[in-house]
Amino acid sequence: MLGREPNALELAVFSLLWSEHCAYKHSKKLLSTLPTEGERVLLGPGENAGAVDVGDGLAVAFKVESHNHPSAVEPFQGAATGVGGILRDVFALGARPIAVLDSLRFGELEKNDESPRTRYLLEHVVGGIAAYGNSVGVPTVGGEIYFEAPYEQNCLVNAMCVGIAPADRMLRSAAGGPGNLIVLMGARTGRDGIGGASVLASAELDEADQAKRPSVQIGDPLEESKLIECCMELVEADVLVALQDLGAAGLSSSTAEMASKGEVGLDLDVGKVPLREADMEPFEVMISESQERMLAVVEPRQLDRVLAVCGKWEVNATAIGEVTGTPNLRVFADDELVGEMPVTALVDECPLYDLEPEEPEDPLGPYRARIAGPSAKSSTGDSPKSQSFSAESHLHEGGDGQLSSLLALLGSPNIASRRWAFEQYDCVVGSRTVRRPEQADAAVLKLAYEGRETGRAIAVSIDGNGRRVACDPYIGAAEAVIECAANLACAGARPLGLTNCLNFGNPEKPHIAWQLERAVSGIGGACRALEVPVVGGNVSLYNEGNEGPIYPTPVVGMVGELARDDRSGCSAFRAAQPGDEPDMIALIGPFAPSLRGSELAKLRGRLEPGLEPFDLAAARAAIELVRNAVADGRVSSAHDISEGGIACCLAECAIWGRVGASVDLEPLLRRAGIDDVAAVLFGEGPAGFVVSGPREVLLELSTQAGPSAFLALGAVGGDSIRISAGAATIDVSVEDARGAFDTAFSARLS
Repeated sequence: MLGREPNALELAVFSLLWSEHCAYKHSKKLLSTLPTEGERVLLGPGENAGAVDVGDGLAVAFKVESHNHPSAVEPFQGAATGVGGILRDVFALGARPIAVLDSLRFGELEKNDESPRTRYLLEHVVGGIAAYGNSVGVPTVGGEIYFEAPYEQNCLVNAMCVGIAPADRMLRSAAGGPGNLIVLMGARTGRDGIGGASVLASAELDEADQAKRPSVQIGDPLEESKLIECCMELVEADVLVALQDLGAAGLSSSTAEMASKGEVGLDLDVGKVPLREADMEPFEVMISESQERMLAVVEPRQLDRVLAVCGKWEVNATAIGEVTGTPNLRVFADDELVGEMPVTALVDECPLYDLEPEEPEDPLGPYRARIAGPSAKSSTGDSPKSQSFSAESHLHEGGDGQLSSLLALLGSPNIASRRWAFEQYDCVVGSRTVRRPEQADAAVLKLAYEGRETGRAIAVSIDGNGRRVACDPYIGAAEAVIECAANLACAGARPLGLTNCLNFGNPEKPHIAWQLERAVSGIGGACRALEVPVVGGNVSLYNEGNEGPIYPTPVVGMVGELARDDRSGCSAFRAAQPGDEPDMIALIGPFAPSLRGSELAKLRGRLEPGLEPFDLAAARAAIELVRNAVADGRVSSAHDISEGGIACCLAECAIWGRVGASVDLEPLLRRAGIDDVAAVLFGEGPAGFVVSGPREVLLELSTQAGPSAFLALGAVGGDSIRISAGAATIDVSVEDARGAFDTAFSARLS
């Protein structure tokens, strides 16, 4: 492409821009199959973040990205800079960041000192997120944490940011106008982060992980806070032609991508870049991933004004180059030309690879030794109870086994309260937060900008279940989309757009390629069924270490709108006031419980491949019915059924409402047509909702849903959770259930 041998600087730039992390060379063809069009889409894939029109002249920008490998190597800074990077993706559009959500995966969390690496990664990742988000002043309003053995060496840290801006003021990243100046703003450039995410994320982790620690970027949230305010003022003043954050590959990717989008060339002088270390080589300046930096295209006549605004906010700003009419990215060191590369070769002509997928005989084969202990036998479910987690000594199947199973599930790391983590985050800074963690299935934020209230709101959720995707990549990935939409429905929100982060192992291996291909198809199928466009996202591959790959983990983030910010739904049962009739409890949706891929199956060490198929159209109908009922203020609570099945769902509603409930699952037993009571109580599946409200309202909903999608179950009241299912009965006080739910997670960290 060059017509000659590349020099060292050029080779460094090509190596990073052609890396997996920057070029998406194993996934780009697959991503093109996802639905990206929609009447509310303002910016789709290809920009720093996606954006949708939310009315009232406003737009919401959002994106999710990974910082997995850096966090596995240096968890505090890896997680902190992951938050900083996703914030920059959003305010690069001119949108003010208003919320962060996180999706985290770690190895099994045992008691005492049995899982030192998991505890170390968990505590430092959560600490890094809290330190950066709290300091920069953007609330962390939601997220999820899962613990599974396949994430032991390679944790996942996915961060999502949501921002708001006037719809007619969204800024793009395409450079334009030959003669316009390239201005570098923010922190000085150093050797921290050289190679960084672009290199770490493009290869498997190995025993030399700790030697890679210098490649992890170092964050400064106070510098980022100034940079946000500076950029927001510059965008409002309309003095920028384009804006781009410096993420993976630093100046190399930001300049090349801006030039490619604008179909122009750029001349860059690394001798003008403000440095932390004076002896940096030109190639080091080009590939450094030092944080808190932005690149702007500025007309010469606006330069003084831009520099003045930057000076006001104490943000470094230096003109380091200009836009040209050539097709090349040229790099100078003072007056010496040290690199010249065609922009199309760097960005548009990166080799793309065809996957070679092959469905394995046992989809769980790569994980079986880790998920069920060393004595696991086969995929038939004959393995002993998992050695990776002890669900208390009372997890068994006879006598009071159903009660014991409920308490064990409520106290298991994947279901128990995450209060230990989310109380470290400031979730209300900015005064927009309507629903915070454990108040609703989705976070809810007031839709307001620069003091102007609209009376409306947005809801945001992030979801994924790698274990279920491992059991069936297509159905598991489709379930993640349905789960996210269900969470929004429980808050009363209609989905507007979706972003995703696809976390997988080495795509050069046939079974990983099969997982990736099937999961993307599942996401696409569910999005089309719901008519929800994919507006952007991220792909993180090569997530595996010496013991094998992570679970295939597509994480889905979704944004929806609410017509009224005072009518967002909640998950908690409501105690009746004296003299009032207690709320009725019902199941809405085509929920078909199954223990395949469930949390109970994991605790018993009986994971089997395959998930039960489900009807996407029926799932959408249930989602819309619940969403409308919540948005109209007709029901008291709504909570979707997920990990732990309907029994755990009912218990959570009671725990959060501090009120009991009496429920008979006989109608569900008959509809499911299965004899296994445990499967009905703790089985999992998509599109099931537990709702409560006035009897007359729920009976009206039953006529809309039809008998196949509505089951009356019982009523709210008392101080105990009583669940009958055939011959089995669970009777536990709300306080005992709360004790298992609230203390088990923190006890493992004490």
